[in-house]
Amino acid sequence: MISPMRQTTSTTHISIGDITAELTFKNIKHLHLRVHPPHGAVRISAPTHMGLDRVRDFALEKLNWIKRQQVRLQSQPRLAPREYVDHEPHFLWGQRYLLNVTEHSGPASIALNHDHILLSIRPGTGRDKREALVSAWYREQLRTAAMPLIAKWEPLIGRQITRLYVQQMKTRWGSCNPRRRSIRLNSELARKPRQCLEYVVVHELVHLIEPSHNKVFKRHMDDLMPQWRLFRAELNRLPIGYTDRQV
Repeated sequence: MISPMRQTTSTTHISIGDITAELTFKNIKHLHLRVHPPHGAVRISAPTHMGLDRVRDFALEKLNWIKRQQVRLQSQPRLAPREYVDHEPHFLWGQRYLLNVTEHSGPASIALNHDHILLSIRPGTGRDKREALVSAWYREQLRTAAMPLIAKWEPLIGRQITRLYVQQMKTRWGSCNPRRRSIRLNSELARKPRQCLEYVVVHELVHLIEPSHNKVFKRHMDDLMPQWRLFRAELNRLPIGYTDRQV
């Protein structure tokens, strides 16, 4: 049985069996339900005009799927938090590298050398600053890799973006704003195999045609990238880190 738990200006909480979901009413056309990592929090977005009974029915229909997603997320392997110290393992495009930290008096820099990521920093640089430097480097790696993929797929999809944003995102690998024709990519994708990045790029570009994940969206994905489900499964199987996301 579903019953309302708490309501604010635009958000309420509903119980779906033994699961509590956050329900937000927005100026959108369709219902959306997501199960967020790392623990499987359930969030539902609904059009402002939709009645609560319709949302309840929708959530109940998805109950078994929600539970399966929660089990998957809670059992997914996780990487330990990084400390950005010498000989610590990091990943770039699915390959494992060891961090090599050296101190010197010049500007900070990061470079690849065989199986090492070379981080040069000023003496006394703390963990937070080291993390900021590495995160900026990952953002640049991702942007450099994403731009040719966008140029490759835009003519095939028949849509162009006006702007690409690259940032660390807590709950998603990517997002698309069809109205502004912009996409966002999670900088953590630079740690994953390149085919995972290409899948996310195509996924977000297709949202310029179809904003939801309905049959039309899936048909476009099947036509453009027949193996997209395999790439999505690979991305979801990989260990997740200190921030967790899905697409």
